[in-house]
Amino acid sequence: MNEVSILITLATVHFIALMSPGPDFALIVQNTSHHGRKTGLTIAAGLSAGILVHSILSITGISYLVQQHPTLFSVVQILGGSYLLYLGFGALKGLYQAKKHPAGASMSSKASRVLNNQKQAFSKGFMTNILNPKALVFFISLMSSLVPASMSIGGKVSAVFILWFLALFWFSLLAWLLSTKRLQRKLEASAHYIDGICGVVFTLIGCAILWQAISHL
Repeated sequence: MNEVSILITLATVHFIALMSPGPDFALIVQNTSHHGRKTGLTIAAGLSAGILVHSILSITGISYLVQQHPTLFSVVQILGGSYLLYLGFGALKGLYQAKKHPAGASMSSKASRVLNNQKQAFSKGFMTNILNPKALVFFISLMSSLVPASMSIGGKVSAVFILWFLALFWFSLLAWLLSTKRLQRKLEASAHYIDGICGVVFTLIGCAILWQAISHL
Protein backbone atom coordinates (compact mmCIF):
# COMPACT_ATOMS: atom_id res chain seq x y z
CA MET A 1 0.00 0.00 0.00
CA ASN A 2 1.47 3.38 -1.00
CA GLU A 3 1.54 6.41 1.29
CA VAL A 4 -1.52 8.06 -0.28
CA SER A 5 -3.60 4.93 0.32
CA ILE A 6 -2.32 4.72 3.90
CA LEU A 7 -3.28 8.34 4.58
CA ILE A 8 -6.77 7.87 3.06
CA THR A 9 -7.35 4.76 5.18
CA LEU A 10 -6.05 6.56 8.28
CA ALA A 11 -8.36 9.53 7.65
CA THR A 12 -11.39 7.26 7.12
CA VAL A 13 -10.87 5.23 10.29
CA HIS A 14 -10.17 8.34 12.35
CA PHE A 15 -13.22 10.22 11.06
CA ILE A 16 -15.52 7.28 11.81
CA ALA A 17 -14.07 7.14 15.35
CA LEU A 18 -14.62 10.90 15.78
CA MET A 19 -18.32 10.55 14.94
CA SER A 20 -18.92 7.95 17.66
CA PRO A 21 -20.45 9.53 20.81
CA GLY A 22 -18.15 9.90 23.80
CA PRO A 23 -16.76 12.46 26.29
CA ASP A 24 -15.65 14.80 23.45
CA PHE A 25 -19.13 14.90 21.92
CA ALA A 26 -20.78 15.38 25.31
CA LEU A 27 -18.42 18.24 26.15
CA ILE A 28 -19.22 20.06 22.90
CA VAL A 29 -22.99 19.64 23.36
CA GLN A 30 -22.98 20.71 27.01
CA ASN A 31 -20.85 23.83 26.59
CA THR A 32 -22.38 24.97 23.32
CA SER A 33 -25.87 24.72 24.84
CA HIS A 34 -24.82 26.90 27.77
CA HIS A 35 -22.34 29.36 26.27
CA GLY A 36 -22.98 29.48 22.55
CA ARG A 37 -20.92 29.21 19.38
CA LYS A 38 -17.70 30.95 20.44
CA THR A 39 -17.21 28.71 23.46
CA GLY A 40 -18.16 25.61 21.46
CA LEU A 41 -15.52 26.45 18.84
CA THR A 42 -12.93 27.06 21.57
CA ILE A 43 -13.75 23.67 23.10
CA ALA A 44 -13.30 22.19 19.60
CA ALA A 45 -9.86 23.81 19.33
CA GLY A 46 -8.88 22.38 22.72
CA LEU A 47 -10.08 18.87 21.84
CA SER A 48 -8.24 18.90 18.52
CA ALA A 49 -5.07 20.18 20.23
CA GLY A 50 -5.29 17.16 22.55
CA ILE A 51 -5.57 14.89 19.51
CA LEU A 52 -2.56 16.61 17.95
CA VAL A 53 -0.47 15.82 21.04
CA HIS A 54 -1.72 12.21 21.12
CA SER A 55 -0.84 11.83 17.44
CA ILE A 56 2.69 13.18 17.91
CA LEU A 57 3.30 11.02 20.99
CA SER A 58 1.99 7.92 19.19
CA ILE A 59 3.93 8.38 15.97
CA THR A 60 7.17 8.97 17.92
CA GLY A 61 6.58 5.87 20.07
CA ILE A 62 6.32 7.71 23.40
CA SER A 63 2.71 6.66 23.98
CA TYR A 64 3.64 3.04 23.28
CA LEU A 65 6.31 3.19 25.99
CA VAL A 66 3.74 4.61 28.43
CA GLN A 67 1.25 1.85 27.62
CA GLN A 68 3.90 -0.84 28.05
CA HIS A 69 4.84 0.51 31.49
CA PRO A 70 1.98 -0.64 33.81
CA THR A 71 2.61 1.97 36.52
CA LEU A 72 2.75 4.90 34.11
CA PHE A 73 -0.35 3.72 32.26
CA SER A 74 -2.23 3.29 35.55
CA VAL A 75 -1.30 6.87 36.49
CA VAL A 76 -2.71 8.08 33.14
CA GLN A 77 -5.89 6.07 33.74
CA ILE A 78 -6.33 7.45 37.27
CA LEU A 79 -5.76 11.04 36.11
CA GLY A 80 -8.11 10.64 33.15
CA GLY A 81 -10.84 8.88 35.12
CA SER A 82 -10.61 11.44 37.94
CA TYR A 83 -10.89 14.35 35.51
CA LEU A 84 -13.98 12.88 33.85
CA LEU A 85 -15.50 12.32 37.30
CA TYR A 86 -14.75 15.96 38.09
CA LEU A 87 -16.60 17.05 34.93
CA GLY A 88 -19.46 14.67 35.71
CA PHE A 89 -19.92 15.83 39.29
CA GLY A 90 -19.66 19.45 38.13
CA ALA A 91 -22.46 18.95 35.60
CA LEU A 92 -24.68 17.12 38.10
CA LYS A 93 -23.98 19.72 40.77
CA GLY A 94 -24.98 22.48 38.32
CA LEU A 95 -28.19 20.58 37.57
CA TYR A 96 -28.95 20.23 41.29
CA GLN A 97 -28.34 23.93 41.95
CA ALA A 98 -30.44 24.94 38.95
CA LYS A 99 -33.39 22.93 40.25
CA LYS A 100 -32.95 24.17 43.81
CA HIS A 101 -32.23 27.84 43.04
CA PRO A 102 -33.31 28.64 39.44
CA ALA A 103 -32.57 32.38 39.68
CA GLY A 104 -29.18 31.94 41.31
CA ALA A 105 -28.16 29.28 38.77
CA SER A 106 -29.06 31.64 35.94
CA MET A 107 -26.90 34.43 37.40
CA SER A 108 -24.03 31.99 37.95
CA SER A 109 -24.26 30.82 34.35
CA LYS A 110 -24.07 34.41 33.07
CA ALA A 111 -21.09 35.15 35.27
CA SER A 112 -19.22 32.10 33.98
CA ARG A 113 -19.52 33.45 30.44
CA VAL A 114 -17.54 36.54 31.37
CA LEU A 115 -14.84 35.11 33.64
CA ASN A 116 -12.05 33.84 31.35
CA ASN A 117 -14.55 31.54 29.70
CA GLN A 118 -12.61 31.01 26.45
CA LYS A 119 -9.35 30.17 28.20
CA GLN A 120 -11.18 27.75 30.48
CA ALA A 121 -13.05 26.25 27.51
CA PHE A 122 -9.83 25.52 25.59
CA SER A 123 -8.23 24.03 28.70
CA LYS A 124 -11.29 21.86 29.39
CA GLY A 125 -11.30 20.53 25.83
CA PHE A 126 -7.56 19.87 25.84
CA MET A 127 -7.52 18.15 29.24
CA THR A 128 -10.56 15.99 28.41
CA ASN A 129 -8.74 14.55 25.41
CA ILE A 130 -5.13 14.43 26.59
CA LEU A 131 -6.06 12.66 29.85
CA ASN A 132 -8.31 10.10 28.14
CA PRO A 133 -6.45 6.74 28.32
CA LYS A 134 -8.82 5.30 25.70
CA ALA A 135 -7.60 7.97 23.27
CA LEU A 136 -3.99 7.04 24.06
CA VAL A 137 -4.66 3.36 23.29
CA PHE A 138 -6.67 4.23 20.17
CA PHE A 139 -3.91 6.32 18.62
CA ILE A 140 -1.25 3.74 19.45
CA SER A 141 -3.36 1.09 17.69
CA LEU A 142 -4.13 3.40 14.77
CA MET A 143 -0.52 4.43 14.18
CA SER A 144 1.03 1.00 14.73
CA SER A 145 -1.42 -0.78 12.43
CA LEU A 146 -1.64 1.79 9.61
CA VAL A 147 1.58 3.83 9.66
CA PRO A 148 4.64 1.67 8.89
CA ALA A 149 8.01 2.53 10.45
CA SER A 150 9.43 2.85 6.93
CA MET A 151 7.04 5.68 6.03
CA SER A 152 8.75 8.91 4.99
CA ILE A 153 9.00 11.88 7.35
CA GLY A 154 6.70 13.81 5.03
CA GLY A 155 4.16 11.00 5.18
CA LYS A 156 4.25 10.89 8.97
CA VAL A 157 3.89 14.66 9.23
CA SER A 158 0.93 14.44 6.83
CA ALA A 159 -0.64 11.71 8.98
CA VAL A 160 -0.40 13.86 12.11
CA PHE A 161 -1.79 16.89 10.25
CA ILE A 162 -4.73 14.88 8.88
CA LEU A 163 -5.65 13.56 12.35
CA TRP A 164 -5.54 17.07 13.83
CA PHE A 165 -7.38 18.74 10.94
CA LEU A 166 -10.21 16.19 10.82
CA ALA A 167 -10.71 16.54 14.59
CA LEU A 168 -10.80 20.34 14.36
CA PHE A 169 -13.18 20.20 11.39
CA TRP A 170 -15.59 17.72 12.99
CA PHE A 171 -15.75 19.30 16.44
CA SER A 172 -16.01 22.81 14.97
CA LEU A 173 -18.80 21.65 12.65
CA LEU A 174 -20.66 20.19 15.65
CA ALA A 175 -20.27 23.43 17.61
CA TRP A 176 -21.41 25.47 14.60
CA LEU A 177 -24.48 23.35 13.90
CA LEU A 178 -25.49 23.19 17.57
CA SER A 179 -25.26 26.99 17.88
CA THR A 180 -27.60 27.97 15.06
CA LYS A 181 -30.31 30.28 16.41
CA ARG A 182 -33.16 27.81 16.08
CA LEU A 183 -31.27 24.91 17.63
CA GLN A 184 -29.67 27.12 20.28
CA ARG A 185 -33.12 28.10 21.59
CA LYS A 186 -34.05 24.42 21.87
CA LEU A 187 -30.75 23.58 23.58
CA GLU A 188 -31.14 26.40 26.08
CA ALA A 189 -34.64 25.18 26.89
CA SER A 190 -33.26 21.67 27.43
CA ALA A 191 -30.02 22.75 29.17
CA HIS A 192 -30.92 21.02 32.46
CA TYR A 193 -31.56 17.70 30.71
CA ILE A 194 -28.32 18.05 28.72
CA ASP A 195 -26.40 18.71 31.95
CA GLY A 196 -27.92 15.60 33.48
CA ILE A 197 -27.15 13.34 30.51
CA CYS A 198 -23.59 14.70 30.11
CA GLY A 199 -23.00 14.43 33.85
CA VAL A 200 -24.03 10.77 33.81
CA VAL A 201 -21.88 10.07 30.70
CA PHE A 202 -18.77 11.68 32.23
CA THR A 203 -19.33 9.94 35.57
CA LEU A 204 -19.90 6.46 34.11
CA ILE A 205 -16.88 6.65 31.78
CA GLY A 206 -14.73 8.08 34.59
CA CYS A 207 -15.77 5.27 36.95
CA ALA A 208 -15.10 2.62 34.27
CA ILE A 209 -11.59 4.00 33.65
CA LEU A 210 -10.81 4.19 37.37
CA TRP A 211 -12.09 0.63 37.88
CA GLN A 212 -9.81 -0.61 35.11
CA ALA A 213 -6.84 1.22 36.66
CA ILE A 214 -7.51 -0.11 40.16
CA SER A 215 -8.10 -3.69 38.98
CA HIS A 216 -4.70 -3.72 37.27
CA LEU A 217 -2.74 -2.39 40.22
